[in-house]
Amino acid sequence: MVKQMTEMLKGTLEGIVLAMLLGRPAYGYEITAWLREQGFTDIAEGTIYALLVRFERRGLVDVEKVPSEKGPPRKVYSLNAQGQEYLDEFWRTWSFLSERLEQLREGGR
Repeated sequence: MVKQMTEMLKGTLEGIVLAMLLGRPAYGYEITAWLREQGFTDIAEGTIYALLVRFERRGLVDVEKVPSEKGPPRKVYSLNAQGQEYLDEFWRTWSFLSERLEQLREGGR
């Protein structure tokens, strides 16, 4: 089951993190900690940092460097208008898929 969870999570992690950033800006470790609190205990920090770099390259987030008490400045990510559009599309796709999966689970076609 762990492998199956990992594979399913790969397909939804973008939406999960963007939804989190919709609520408030956050930095990488903070996102990882929140995900772990939500039960996603196997997520590596490196996975989240790679995802945030992809978001930045695709123009889905705004990035602000904020001074840190411990070390170099932190990159704080916030969802921008393009990221909001992408998240809206994610939720439309999620709704479509979840409805179809529920139909299948109930024995429908």
